[in-house]
Amino acid sequence: MVFKRILGAFGVGAPSVDTVLAGPRVEPGGVLAGDVRLKGGDFDAHIEHITLGLVAHAQLVPDEDMPRPDDDEFLRVQVSGPFILRAGEERAVPFEIEMPWESPISEVGGRQLAEMALGVRTELAIAKAVDKGDLDPLAVEPLPSQLRVLEALLSLGFQVQAADLELGYNFGVSQELPFYQVIAFSSPPRLAEVVDEVDLTFVAGPAGLVIILEAVEHVAGQLPADAGIRFQVGHDEALGTDWAAELDRWLAGLTGHGAAQGAT
Repeated sequence: MVFKRILGAFGVGAPSVDTVLAGPRVEPGGVLAGDVRLKGGDFDAHIEHITLGLVAHAQLVPDEDMPRPDDDEFLRVQVSGPFILRAGEERAVPFEIEMPWESPISEVGGRQLAEMALGVRTELAIAKAVDKGDLDPLAVEPLPSQLRVLEALLSLGFQVQAADLELGYNFGVSQELPFYQVIAFSSPPRLAEVVDEVDLTFVAGPAGLVIILEAVEHVAGQLPADAGIRFQVGHDEALGTDWAAELDRWLAGLTGHGAAQGAT
């Protein structure tokens, strides 16, 4: 094991730390497990705490009613209280963190979403000095219920274009995080002259999820003023729904024909 040397806050000869995840991928609402592995330096160190932060590096679209946070950290969990790490000692601190149900998705089908990167940052405090280590990559995959919707859009010929995080809250939807993810899909050729893209947002919880879709018009005035649709379903219900048919009906109502006819 190659330990990451921490120098910035503690100086040469200080302890080193490496955070090792039990698995490379996790789902919203799942458990992120692993170990923080420390190796003592040239002197005994009084560790005050070890804290892990979940970080989303993505474009944060501003909201005039919400100031942009100084950090893209969306969850902090202290995994250790104070203890003494002896010189040269090796110690592993295990952890299990419950992922927020609203965690943004960073990977679909093994492919990373453009402009969306998540990670785990390890913060070590020694004698009132704090050092925030490097960001360890973390992949968040969609829940099975979310994946069914994503697969339906792909089957209709839509292609993932980009993803970002928007500060704020969706009207009428209960949210715990101060932002929500928007995944943009470019339209298939059949719809491209009317619908430029479809934006998808999930707000998940233990019992189910809210699915928010918004059609973005290619030319102003081509779509109704309200070109969006929402579904609120349980996870099991989402797994049993024919989402390709549901979304095709919605698109047909907006454009006069369905997407399936022009899927490529």
